[in-house]
Amino acid sequence: MANDEVILLDFWASMFGMRLRIALAEKEIKYEYKEEEGLISNKSSLLLEMNPIHKKVPVLIHNGKPICESIIGVEYIEEVWKDKAPLLPSDPYERAQARFWADYIDKKLYVSSRKIWGTKGEEQEAGKKDFIEVLKVLEGELGEKPYFGGDNFGFVDIALIGFYSWFYAYETYGNFSTEAECPKFVAWAKRCMQRDSVAKSLPDQHKVLEFIQMLRQKFGIE
Repeated sequence: MANDEVILLDFWASMFGMRLRIALAEKEIKYEYKEEEGLISNKSSLLLEMNPIHKKVPVLIHNGKPICESIIGVEYIEEVWKDKAPLLPSDPYERAQARFWADYIDKKLYVSSRKIWGTKGEEQEAGKKDFIEVLKVLEGELGEKPYFGGDNFGFVDIALIGFYSWFYAYETYGNFSTEAECPKFVAWAKRCMQRDSVAKSLPDQHKVLEFIQMLRQKFGIE
């Protein structure tokens, strides 16, 4: 599919967009990156056209057709470019398990992590407690494996690793150490960061903290 036109509508700090960046890099797919400046307001006409339902990034555009929602996009990339760097296991049960954990990450980790930087007081403390509990569950699933898929970097790793770029901000506002609470999880994250596909797709953690400081001021949290 050498003549494919692939465009990624994204925002640099989106952990969901990072999933698509990593998947495309793993498959060595060339694409045009379009930064969506209007994350909160002033959304571009292209974004509104390509994702009229949610009006959110990331959106993968393949030959003019939009694929919305990051996990669906990663699965699409896997199905279309399946001849290189498989992201999902071939066994149907293992594939189902991988999808389960990706869904768990979206439903549990995102909600609790947002409370750490997006609230204060008791709600923030509750978010921090939930966040650490979710990490411990994920750490248990990882076990002694180098990656969630075993020896190979894959679907669940891609679903999760983007959050790591926000960890410095979570720790700053939540006043805790991820490494002290979940050392195996941090070891896994550092292992993932050694991959070019990940290192080049994740932003600097200090830059993310500055972005969150701006958001907290904008939303009147600080």
